[in-house]
Amino acid sequence: MGLLDANEYDPRPARRRWMMAIAGAVLAVTLLVLWFWPSGRFRHWQQWNTANKFFFALENKDFDTAYGLYFADPEWKQHPEKYNQYPLARFTLDWGPASDFGIMVSHHVDCVIDPPKKGFVSASGVVALVKVNQRTEPTLLWIEKKNGTITTSPWDLYYLTHDSPLVRARCIDQE
Repeated sequence: MGLLDANEYDPRPARRRWMMAIAGAVLAVTLLVLWFWPSGRFRHWQQWNTANKFFFALENKDFDTAYGLYFADPEWKQHPEKYNQYPLARFTLDWGPASDFGIMVSHHVDCVIDPPKKGFVSASGVVALVKVNQRTEPTLLWIEKKNGTITTSPWDLYYLTHDSPLVRARCIDQE
């Protein structure tokens, strides 16, 4: 084959490289958008799922399972003396049919929010905003990131969203 007898140019490999680069960029942008989505559904999926399971157990009146989720200890019946500060009877009063919620028939986890940082220190947990029985005021639950224990949130809704108009718009003003 001589110098002037080169093969004809085939644009398919170059086009394939461009398509792979574009697909990779679209995938990266999609993952970033999902990660930073204001509702926290993708970033805090584990805590979102914990809140969802907790309220499903309460709706089904399975207070033993809900109590285990509250303390992130499914084997709590093996050592109930560990939870003498908040026994099952008190938990049932606080979250059962005699509570402020009444009989729980529905719930919706609206958002899971990181509380505002103090300096460069992140909080040890997140706050889940849950609408119970279609009430207008959401229930705020604090869920620890490491072990998944649940308590009521130490902060109110204004404190959590006053610096975040996007979170406020997505989580609160969506009525």
